[in-house]
Amino acid sequence: MDNKAISQYKDKLMKERKMRLEYEEKYKSIIDHNLDPIITITPNNRISYANIAVHHAFGYRLKELTGRSIADLIGEEKVADFKKFLSSAFSGESIEMEGIPFFHKHGKFLSTYVKTIPVSIRGTIKEIHLILRDTSFHLKNNERLLFLSYHDQLTGLWNRRALKEHFEVDADYSLRSDEKLSLIHLDLDRFNTINDSIGRNGADEILKMIAERMKMVCPKEGKLYRNGGDEYLLLLRNHSIEKTEKLVQKIMSDFTKPFYFNHQEYFLSSSVGISVYPDDGTILEELLQKAEQAVRYVKERGRSHYRFYREEMNTAFTDTALMEAHLRRAIEFNELELHYQPQVNLQTGEIDSFEALLRWNNRKFGFVSPAQFIPMAEESGLIHSIGDWVLEVVCKQLREWQDKQFRPVRIAVNISPQQFRTGAFAEKAKQIIEKYKIHPSSFEVEITETALTYMKDTLSTLQKLKEIGVTISVDDFGTGYSSLSYLKQYPIDIIKIDRSFIKDIELDEKNEAIAKTIINLAHSLGMQVIAEGVEKDLQAEILKEAACHKAQGFLFSKAIPASEIVEKYFA
Repeated sequence: MDNKAISQYKDKLMKERKMRLEYEEKYKSIIDHNLDPIITITPNNRISYANIAVHHAFGYRLKELTGRSIADLIGEEKVADFKKFLSSAFSGESIEMEGIPFFHKHGKFLSTYVKTIPVSIRGTIKEIHLILRDTSFHLKNNERLLFLSYHDQLTGLWNRRALKEHFEVDADYSLRSDEKLSLIHLDLDRFNTINDSIGRNGADEILKMIAERMKMVCPKEGKLYRNGGDEYLLLLRNHSIEKTEKLVQKIMSDFTKPFYFNHQEYFLSSSVGISVYPDDGTILEELLQKAEQAVRYVKERGRSHYRFYREEMNTAFTDTALMEAHLRRAIEFNELELHYQPQVNLQTGEIDSFEALLRWNNRKFGFVSPAQFIPMAEESGLIHSIGDWVLEVVCKQLREWQDKQFRPVRIAVNISPQQFRTGAFAEKAKQIIEKYKIHPSSFEVEITETALTYMKDTLSTLQKLKEIGVTISVDDFGTGYSSLSYLKQYPIDIIKIDRSFIKDIELDEKNEAIAKTIINLAHSLGMQVIAEGVEKDLQAEILKEAACHKAQGFLFSKAIPASEIVEKYFA
C-alpha cells in the first residue's frame, strides 16, 4: 500500500473514531440531561452508570452506586418479582413495573415506577437502562383523596358516602345472620346558640369534641358518621333493642358533662331518633327518614331524649295545611322579619351592600326554616303578598337610613320566579321606589339562574327594571340550566357564585376552577361577582387572589336584624 493510500486509510479511521466519540457524547448527554432518574445495569444486574437525576431523587451519587447490585436497593418483598422483571428485560423486552419499593439513601423506601430500555449491540443485550419515577407523592395524595371522599373533613368521622357503602354490606350481613341493624340519629339541641356565643371556629372545636366523646362509647360493631352540621349517625350491627337503648342512654349521659373551650364550660343536650333494619325499612333512605322523624318527635316534646321510630309518628308531623293557614296570617300578626347579611369588598374590607333574608317566627311552630315555608308560599300563591311586603320593608329601611344620612348602601332582595313572571313586578317595584323616594340603584333585584330560562317574560321585566335604574343580580349562578348566552342578552349587573362551589374550594380543585371561571367570565362581561357561603379565611384569600369583588358568609357575619346593622356598620 502506497503512502497516499495509507494516509487516506488513517483519515478514514480518524473520521470514524471522531464520529463514534460524537455519537457516544450525544448518547451520554441524552442520559445525563434527562429529567428522569436513569440507572444503567449490566447483565449480572450490577450498576454501571447513573445520571445526576438519580442523586436528586434518591440521594445517591454515581460513585456510591457503581458496581452495586440493583437488588440491594429494592425492598425485600419485591426482590424476587424485580429479578423476574429484569430477566424479561434482558431478553429484549421494553417493559414497565409499578410500586417498586426503591431504597432512598436517607433510609426510607419510595414507591417507584420503573421502565426498561434494553441496549442491543449486534443482536446482543449489553446493558439495560432503568428509567425511574418516584410515585410515592402521588400514592400519598391518592390515599388522602380517598380518605377525604369517605370522611368528614372537620371531625375525621365517616361521611354519608361511606354510610351508603357500609349499609349495603351490613344489610346483607343482617339478612344472612338474622340479626338487626340499628340506625341512631343524634341531633344537637339549639346548637345555634353555641355558634352565636363563640363563633364558627369555636363551634367547630365543640363538634370535634363531641365526635371524640362519641368514639369512646361507640362499640366495635358500630360505625360513627357525621351527617353534616350538628348531626351524627351511628350504624350498629347485632344490636337488640335493649343493647341499642343502653348505648343511647350512655351517649346522652355523657352529654351531661361540660365541653371546654377557652377555659369556659359549655353544656349541650341532644335529641335522638332510632330506626331498625329491617323492621322500619329495607333501604337506607327510608331508615334515615324514619330516624329523623323520631328525632323531630323528640324535639316537639321537649328535646334531650330519645325515641325509637313508631308508625304513629307519621301523624305527629307538622300539618302542612295548618302551617299554611298560619303563614297566611304571618303579616297580620307581625311574625315576619327581615335580617340582613353584609357583603364584604374583598379588596378593601368595606361593606356597602347587604342581602335581605326573610325570617318567620310563628306563635305555634316557632322559628320556621325558609327552606320549609318559602316553597309552601310559592305553591300556595302566598309568595306574591309576602314578596310585596318584603319590597315595602326594604325600601322603607333604605329611606330610614337615607334620612339619618348614613352612608349610601344597597340591599338585595330575592325575587321568586313566580313574582317575576306576573308581568306586573317592575311596575310594582317602581311604585314602591317612588313612594319612599330612594335611589333606584340602591335597590337590587336578585333572581335565580333558572328564572332566566323564561326568556320572553324575564327579558321584558328586566328591561323595565333597568329603565327604572334598579340593580340586577343572578343568584346561585352555575347551578341552573340556563345558557351562557343569556348573560349576554339580559341586562345583568352582578353574578353571585353559588355556595356549593365555594364549599371546600381550598381542598377541591374542581370547585376552585369553577369559581375562578365564573369570576373571569363576570370580569369579561363587565359584571361584578359576589361569592356566597364563605366560611373560612383560606376561602376568602383564594377568592381575593382571583379578583372576586365581594363575598358574604359566616366568616364575616350571619344575617342580622336591621338594628344590629346600624350598631355594627353605621355607628
